[in-house]
Amino acid sequence: MHNEKVKSFWVDTIETVAFVIVAVIIIRFFIGEIRWIPSGSMHPTLLEGDRIFVERFSRFYAAPERGDIMIFYPPFVELDSTFGGVFKRLTGFFCKDIAYIKRVVGMPGDKFEIKEAGDGACTVFINDKPLDEPYIQSKYDYIKCNDKMYCGPFVIPEGQYFMMGDNRGNSQDSRFWGFLPEDRFIGRAVFLFWPPSRMKNL
Repeated sequence: MHNEKVKSFWVDTIETVAFVIVAVIIIRFFIGEIRWIPSGSMHPTLLEGDRIFVERFSRFYAAPERGDIMIFYPPFVELDSTFGGVFKRLTGFFCKDIAYIKRVVGMPGDKFEIKEAGDGACTVFINDKPLDEPYIQSKYDYIKCNDKMYCGPFVIPEGQYFMMGDNRGNSQDSRFWGFLPEDRFIGRAVFLFWPPSRMKNL
């Protein structure tokens, strides 16, 4: 009798753990996940320590749009393609793959260029027209372009995006590592829920 109870206990435990893992995978892959902000690259929109909800379901039927705040694996990060690596990304358990959060600024087919005015203000031009960006920290607080950076003018290839942080003076983004392939997107940041005093839709 004792052995049967022990066996039943372990069977129930294993079934429960398996159910939880499958549920986590389904939720993270098809619905969304919670992330926290580790750096100041998205000031003033997002601050260090903010908690956000990232939805993942829209990627099944729609491409990212200009202005969307996206979570993604940067192109220079080599993802672990083993079963263990994929399992970690699906569940979030012990996953060490580096993910970034930036805003979609340039879309496939756009002519893109960053121009600096005489007073030091920098502006993004899309198809030769200045892009209205009320969300950035300051058009004067910019990392100045040089010949090693991607500042344009160029046309963004199909299936590629140009990502930038809202804090243009402190963001390692597409200006440094180039275009982002669409298959590198994880999800779209839609809601800031912590701290409560900063709760808002993104």
